[in-house]
Amino acid sequence: MEQNRELPKKYKKEFEHSYTLGPFPTFELLLHRPEQARAVYYDESFREKEKLRELCEEKKVPCLCWKKALERISQKEICYAAGEFEKYTGTLGKSRPHVALVEPSDMGNLGTIERTLLGFGIRDLAIIGQSAADVWNPKAVRASMGALFQLEVEWFPDFPAYLEKYGEERSIFPFMLDGGTVLTPESCPESRLYTLVFGNEASGLPPEFQGYGQSLFIDQTDAVDSLNLAVSVAVGTYLFTQKNGEAL
Repeated sequence: MEQNRELPKKYKKEFEHSYTLGPFPTFELLLHRPEQARAVYYDESFREKEKLRELCEEKKVPCLCWKKALERISQKEICYAAGEFEKYTGTLGKSRPHVALVEPSDMGNLGTIERTLLGFGIRDLAIIGQSAADVWNPKAVRASMGALFQLEVEWFPDFPAYLEKYGEERSIFPFMLDGGTVLTPESCPESRLYTLVFGNEASGLPPEFQGYGQSLFIDQTDAVDSLNLAVSVAVGTYLFTQKNGEAL
């Protein structure tokens, strides 16, 4: 059957499609965004191939046993199943809490953050900046373990563009090394509608973000210069969802 299709190409950012690498994110694609799926590829040795074929048949997605396609899109890493899907435009919920990442650069962090947000009940992620990491890169999709497909992710060229669309009646909480309030379970703000803002892994948020809202700081020892971005997001979202309830 694969001979009737063009061999998929190695991913490039300019493509209108991307790939899920591995069984788990591929199943997540089929379960949560089947309308975006173009095709699924699997290796003959994949133990759950019958389950995969049945789900593909249910969702009306082509399911092909095609090892060469897997090798091409996974760059010869061991990969038993993969999905090819159309990129799509997300729209954040205006009445739900958001997390905003300003110029994130590490695709592993990006995927881990997406999975963490979903785990804590935050389903809306704003990506800010022209040089932000590619949310559709297969490495980021794989790091999210398919959580991407249960989130709304929307890109903005800068933070004012985000505020213009979603900032009205919303509390903004930038996380900064020189933040004005140390974040603890006791000091965590109560807010009906909020956005938690985090900066780039290397440089954090620029000073002007002090003017966007109540800046926060996660206390730490002086043995390290800063916490990993994904860890900071996890701490912040956990405390906010514990204090204010899980996003609906």
